[in-house]
Amino acid sequence: MQFYLALGARMTLLEQEKQYLWNMEKGYEGECMFDVMTEKMDGDHLVVNDLLLKHNNTTFQIDSLIITPRNAYLFEVKNFEGDYIYDASSDHMYFKSHSKPVEITNPLTQLNRCNSLLRQLLNNYGFNIPILASVVFINSEFTLYQSPPDKPFIHPTQINRYLKGLQTDASFKLNSMHASLAEKLTSLHIADSPFKNLPEYSYDQVRKGLVCASCVSLSVFVEGRSARCVRCQSVETLEEVVLRHVGEFRMLFPDRKITTSGIFDWCGMGVTEKVIRRILDKHFSIQGGRRWSYYV
Repeated sequence: MQFYLALGARMTLLEQEKQYLWNMEKGYEGECMFDVMTEKMDGDHLVVNDLLLKHNNTTFQIDSLIITPRNAYLFEVKNFEGDYIYDASSDHMYFKSHSKPVEITNPLTQLNRCNSLLRQLLNNYGFNIPILASVVFINSEFTLYQSPPDKPFIHPTQINRYLKGLQTDASFKLNSMHASLAEKLTSLHIADSPFKNLPEYSYDQVRKGLVCASCVSLSVFVEGRSARCVRCQSVETLEEVVLRHVGEFRMLFPDRKITTSGIFDWCGMGVTEKVIRRILDKHFSIQGGRRWSYYV
Protein backbone atom coordinates (compact mmCIF):
# COMPACT_ATOMS: atom_id res chain seq x y z
CA MET A 1 0.00 0.00 0.00
CA GLN A 2 2.89 2.39 0.73
CA PHE A 3 4.01 2.07 -2.88
CA TYR A 4 0.61 3.16 -4.16
CA LEU A 5 0.32 6.00 -1.65
CA ALA A 6 3.74 7.32 -2.63
CA LEU A 7 3.01 7.06 -6.34
CA GLY A 8 -0.51 8.44 -5.97
CA ALA A 9 0.92 11.64 -4.47
CA ARG A 10 3.42 12.10 -7.29
CA MET A 11 1.65 10.90 -10.44
CA THR A 12 -1.84 10.40 -11.85
CA LEU A 13 -3.02 6.84 -11.35
CA LEU A 14 -5.39 5.05 -13.71
CA GLU A 15 -8.95 4.56 -12.47
CA GLN A 16 -8.41 0.87 -11.72
CA GLU A 17 -5.22 1.76 -9.83
CA LYS A 18 -7.11 4.37 -7.79
CA GLN A 19 -9.77 1.77 -6.99
CA TYR A 20 -7.09 -0.72 -5.96
CA LEU A 21 -5.51 1.88 -3.66
CA TRP A 22 -8.92 2.78 -2.19
CA ASN A 23 -9.64 -0.89 -1.46
CA MET A 24 -6.27 -1.32 0.24
CA GLU A 25 -6.75 1.80 2.35
CA LYS A 26 -10.27 0.72 3.31
CA GLY A 27 -9.08 -2.74 4.31
CA TYR A 28 -6.14 -1.38 6.28
CA GLU A 29 -8.41 1.08 8.06
CA GLY A 30 -10.72 -1.78 9.10
CA GLU A 31 -7.83 -3.88 10.40
CA CYS A 32 -6.56 -0.93 12.45
CA MET A 33 -10.04 -0.44 13.94
CA PHE A 34 -10.15 -4.08 15.00
CA ASP A 35 -6.60 -3.90 16.38
CA VAL A 36 -7.66 -1.03 18.64
CA MET A 37 -10.51 -3.18 19.99
CA THR A 38 -8.29 -6.20 20.66
CA GLU A 39 -5.73 -4.02 22.44
CA LYS A 40 -8.38 -3.29 25.09
CA MET A 41 -8.90 -6.97 25.90
CA ASP A 42 -8.10 -8.25 29.38
CA GLY A 43 -7.07 -11.74 30.39
CA ASP A 44 -4.34 -14.10 29.26
CA HIS A 45 -3.97 -13.95 25.48
CA LEU A 46 -1.59 -13.15 22.63
CA VAL A 47 -2.46 -11.23 19.47
CA VAL A 48 -0.63 -11.42 16.15
CA ASN A 49 -1.75 -9.19 13.31
CA ASP A 50 -1.28 -8.73 9.58
CA LEU A 51 0.79 -11.80 8.74
CA LEU A 52 1.57 -13.01 5.22
CA LEU A 53 2.37 -16.72 5.35
CA LYS A 54 3.07 -19.56 2.95
CA HIS A 55 2.28 -23.26 3.11
CA ASN A 56 2.66 -25.84 0.33
CA ASN A 57 3.59 -23.07 -2.11
CA THR A 58 0.33 -21.27 -1.33
CA THR A 59 0.40 -17.78 0.16
CA PHE A 60 -2.29 -16.59 2.56
CA GLN A 61 -2.87 -13.62 4.85
CA ILE A 62 -3.97 -13.44 8.47
CA ASP A 63 -5.70 -10.21 9.48
CA SER A 64 -5.80 -11.04 13.18
CA LEU A 65 -5.18 -14.12 15.34
CA ILE A 66 -5.92 -14.16 19.06
CA ILE A 67 -4.24 -16.99 20.93
CA THR A 68 -5.92 -17.93 24.22
CA PRO A 69 -5.00 -20.80 26.55
CA ARG A 70 -7.49 -23.17 24.90
CA ASN A 71 -8.06 -21.91 21.34
CA ALA A 72 -6.72 -19.78 18.53
CA TYR A 73 -9.29 -17.34 17.13
CA LEU A 74 -8.78 -16.45 13.48
CA PHE A 75 -10.46 -13.26 12.20
CA GLU A 76 -11.00 -12.12 8.64
CA VAL A 77 -11.73 -8.39 8.99
CA LYS A 78 -13.99 -6.75 6.41
CA ASN A 79 -14.58 -3.00 6.30
CA PHE A 80 -17.68 -3.22 4.10
CA GLU A 81 -20.00 -0.23 4.17
CA GLY A 82 -23.65 -0.10 3.09
CA ASP A 83 -26.39 -2.69 2.62
CA TYR A 84 -25.70 -6.28 1.62
CA ILE A 85 -27.84 -9.39 1.08
CA TYR A 86 -26.91 -13.00 1.84
CA ASP A 87 -28.51 -15.76 -0.24
CA ALA A 88 -28.31 -18.86 1.94
CA SER A 89 -29.53 -21.16 -0.84
CA SER A 90 -26.46 -20.43 -2.96
CA ASP A 91 -24.07 -18.99 -0.34
CA HIS A 92 -23.73 -15.91 -2.52
CA MET A 93 -23.41 -12.39 -1.15
CA TYR A 94 -24.63 -9.23 -2.89
CA PHE A 95 -24.16 -5.51 -2.49
CA LYS A 96 -27.47 -3.61 -2.70
CA SER A 97 -26.72 -0.97 -5.33
CA HIS A 98 -29.30 1.53 -6.60
CA SER A 99 -29.82 -0.37 -9.85
CA LYS A 100 -29.58 -4.07 -8.98
CA PRO A 101 -27.74 -6.29 -6.48
CA VAL A 102 -24.09 -6.84 -7.38
CA GLU A 103 -22.49 -10.13 -6.39
CA ILE A 104 -19.27 -9.91 -4.40
CA THR A 105 -16.85 -12.60 -3.29
CA ASN A 106 -18.22 -14.35 -0.23
CA PRO A 107 -15.75 -13.54 2.60
CA LEU A 108 -16.33 -17.06 3.94
CA THR A 109 -14.44 -18.40 0.91
CA GLN A 110 -11.34 -16.48 1.92
CA LEU A 111 -11.82 -17.33 5.60
CA ASN A 112 -12.14 -21.08 4.95
CA ARG A 113 -9.06 -21.07 2.72
CA CYS A 114 -7.03 -19.22 5.35
CA ASN A 115 -8.32 -21.47 8.13
CA SER A 116 -7.36 -24.64 6.25
CA LEU A 117 -3.87 -23.44 5.35
CA LEU A 118 -3.20 -22.15 8.87
CA ARG A 119 -4.29 -25.46 10.41
CA GLN A 120 -2.01 -27.38 8.05
CA LEU A 121 0.87 -25.02 8.78
CA LEU A 122 0.48 -25.35 12.55
CA ASN A 123 0.24 -29.15 12.35
CA ASN A 124 3.39 -29.17 10.25
CA TYR A 125 5.26 -27.46 13.11
CA GLY A 126 3.71 -29.62 15.81
CA PHE A 127 1.18 -27.15 17.20
CA ASN A 128 -2.11 -28.83 18.07
CA ILE A 129 -4.54 -26.11 19.05
CA PRO A 130 -8.17 -25.71 17.90
CA ILE A 131 -8.78 -22.81 15.50
CA LEU A 132 -12.11 -20.97 15.60
CA ALA A 133 -12.50 -18.78 12.51
CA SER A 134 -14.87 -15.85 11.99
CA VAL A 135 -15.52 -12.97 9.62
CA VAL A 136 -15.67 -9.63 11.43
CA PHE A 137 -17.70 -6.85 9.82
CA ILE A 138 -16.05 -3.87 11.49
CA ASN A 139 -17.87 -0.91 9.91
CA SER A 140 -20.81 0.46 11.93
CA GLU A 141 -22.49 1.50 8.66
CA PHE A 142 -22.69 -2.12 7.47
CA THR A 143 -25.92 -4.15 7.31
CA LEU A 144 -26.28 -7.73 6.08
CA TYR A 145 -29.85 -8.72 5.29
CA GLN A 146 -30.86 -12.38 5.62
CA SER A 147 -27.67 -13.14 7.54
CA PRO A 148 -27.70 -16.86 8.44
CA PRO A 149 -27.25 -17.33 12.21
CA ASP A 150 -25.24 -20.51 11.61
CA LYS A 151 -22.51 -18.72 9.68
CA PRO A 152 -19.39 -17.44 11.54
CA PHE A 153 -20.25 -13.79 11.00
CA ILE A 154 -19.59 -11.21 13.72
CA HIS A 155 -21.60 -8.06 13.07
CA PRO A 156 -20.58 -4.56 14.24
CA THR A 157 -22.93 -4.63 17.26
CA GLN A 158 -21.58 -8.04 18.34
CA ILE A 159 -17.83 -7.42 18.29
CA ASN A 160 -17.41 -6.08 21.83
CA ARG A 161 -19.51 -8.88 23.34
CA TYR A 162 -17.61 -11.50 21.36
CA LEU A 163 -14.19 -10.24 22.48
CA LYS A 164 -15.35 -10.02 26.09
CA GLY A 165 -16.44 -13.65 25.82
CA LEU A 166 -12.85 -14.65 25.12
CA GLN A 167 -11.78 -13.21 28.48
CA THR A 168 -14.20 -15.00 30.81
CA ASP A 169 -12.25 -18.15 31.76
CA ALA A 170 -9.42 -17.13 34.08
CA SER A 171 -8.66 -20.70 35.24
CA PHE A 172 -6.48 -21.41 32.20
CA LYS A 173 -3.14 -19.72 31.54
CA LEU A 174 -0.87 -19.34 28.56
CA ASN A 175 2.31 -21.41 28.59
CA SER A 176 5.53 -21.72 26.61
CA MET A 177 3.71 -23.51 23.78
CA HIS A 178 1.53 -20.47 23.12
CA ALA A 179 4.54 -18.15 23.13
CA SER A 180 6.39 -20.48 20.74
CA LEU A 181 3.36 -20.52 18.45
CA ALA A 182 3.21 -16.71 18.26
CA GLU A 183 6.98 -16.49 17.73
CA LYS A 184 6.93 -19.12 14.97
CA LEU A 185 4.14 -17.38 13.07
CA THR A 186 5.88 -14.03 13.37
CA SER A 187 9.16 -15.53 12.13
CA LEU A 188 7.40 -17.02 9.08
CA HIS A 189 5.92 -13.67 8.03
CA ILE A 190 6.78 -12.74 4.43
CA ALA A 191 7.80 -9.10 4.55
CA ASP A 192 8.04 -8.60 0.78
CA SER A 193 4.59 -9.33 -0.61
CA PRO A 194 4.52 -11.31 -3.90
CA PHE A 195 1.19 -9.67 -4.77
CA LYS A 196 2.65 -6.30 -5.75
CA ASN A 197 1.08 -5.14 -8.98
CA LEU A 198 2.64 -1.72 -9.36
CA PRO A 199 1.97 0.84 -12.06
CA GLU A 200 4.77 1.57 -14.47
CA TYR A 201 6.75 4.64 -13.44
CA SER A 202 10.11 6.30 -13.88
CA TYR A 203 12.05 8.92 -11.95
CA ASP A 204 11.48 11.61 -14.57
CA GLN A 205 7.75 10.83 -14.65
CA VAL A 206 6.94 11.46 -10.98
CA ARG A 207 6.52 14.89 -9.38
CA LYS A 208 9.18 16.04 -6.93
CA GLY A 209 8.46 17.83 -3.66
CA LEU A 210 7.60 17.35 0.01
CA VAL A 211 4.66 15.01 0.61
CA CYS A 212 2.55 15.33 3.76
CA ALA A 213 2.58 12.24 5.98
CA SER A 214 -1.02 12.87 7.05
CA CYS A 215 -2.98 13.83 3.92
CA VAL A 216 -0.46 12.57 1.33
CA SER A 217 -0.43 15.82 -0.66
CA LEU A 218 2.45 17.80 -2.13
CA SER A 219 1.58 20.73 0.11
CA VAL A 220 4.45 20.83 2.61
CA PHE A 221 6.59 23.94 3.08
CA VAL A 222 9.56 24.56 5.34
CA GLU A 223 9.16 26.97 8.25
CA GLY A 224 12.46 27.33 10.10
CA ARG A 225 13.32 23.93 11.59
CA SER A 226 9.86 22.51 10.88
CA ALA A 227 7.75 21.69 7.87
CA ARG A 228 4.01 22.44 7.71
CA CYS A 229 1.32 21.13 5.38
CA VAL A 230 -0.80 24.03 4.16
CA ARG A 231 -3.67 21.67 3.41
CA CYS A 232 -4.11 19.84 6.74
CA GLN A 233 -1.78 21.94 8.95
CA SER A 234 0.17 18.93 10.23
CA VAL A 235 3.73 19.71 11.35
CA GLU A 236 6.93 17.64 11.35
CA THR A 237 10.53 18.44 12.14
CA LEU A 238 12.84 18.82 9.15
CA GLU A 239 14.71 15.72 10.26
CA GLU A 240 11.51 13.65 10.26
CA VAL A 241 10.56 14.96 6.83
CA VAL A 242 13.95 14.30 5.25
CA LEU A 243 14.25 10.78 6.71
CA ARG A 244 10.74 9.92 5.56
CA HIS A 245 11.52 11.08 2.04
CA VAL A 246 14.77 9.12 2.03
CA GLY A 247 12.75 6.01 2.91
CA GLU A 248 10.23 6.77 0.18
CA PHE A 249 13.04 7.33 -2.36
CA ARG A 250 14.65 4.02 -1.40
CA MET A 251 11.35 2.18 -1.72
CA LEU A 252 10.48 3.55 -5.16
CA PHE A 253 14.00 3.57 -6.62
CA PRO A 254 16.04 0.87 -4.85
CA ASP A 255 18.70 0.93 -7.59
CA ARG A 256 19.48 4.64 -7.14
CA LYS A 257 22.14 5.71 -4.66
CA ILE A 258 21.26 7.99 -1.75
CA THR A 259 23.14 11.26 -2.31
CA THR A 260 22.73 14.78 -0.98
CA SER A 261 21.92 16.18 -4.40
CA GLY A 262 19.58 13.29 -5.16
CA ILE A 263 17.49 13.80 -2.02
CA PHE A 264 17.62 17.58 -2.58
CA ASP A 265 16.05 17.02 -6.01
CA TRP A 266 13.55 14.44 -4.67
CA CYS A 267 12.34 16.92 -2.06
CA GLY A 268 11.69 19.45 -4.82
CA MET A 269 14.53 21.61 -3.49
CA GLY A 270 12.27 22.39 -0.55
CA VAL A 271 15.01 21.62 1.98
CA THR A 272 18.51 23.03 1.58
CA GLU A 273 21.38 20.73 0.63
CA LYS A 274 23.19 21.80 3.80
CA VAL A 275 20.35 20.55 6.01
CA ILE A 276 19.98 17.35 3.99
CA ARG A 277 23.71 16.62 4.25
CA ARG A 278 23.67 17.18 8.01
CA ILE A 279 20.77 14.74 8.45
CA LEU A 280 22.28 12.11 6.14
CA ASP A 281 25.63 12.37 7.94
CA LYS A 282 23.85 11.81 11.26
CA HIS A 283 21.78 8.76 10.27
CA PHE A 284 23.73 7.03 7.48
CA SER A 285 27.27 5.97 6.63
CA ILE A 286 29.01 7.74 3.78
CA GLN A 287 30.74 5.71 1.07
CA GLY A 288 33.05 6.80 -1.74
CA GLY A 289 34.83 10.09 -1.95
CA ARG A 290 34.05 13.68 -2.87
CA ARG A 291 31.70 14.02 -5.86
CA TRP A 292 31.11 10.21 -5.99
CA SER A 293 30.06 9.85 -2.36
CA TYR A 294 26.74 8.27 -1.38
CA TYR A 295 25.03 7.01 1.79
CA VAL A 296 24.09 3.54 3.00
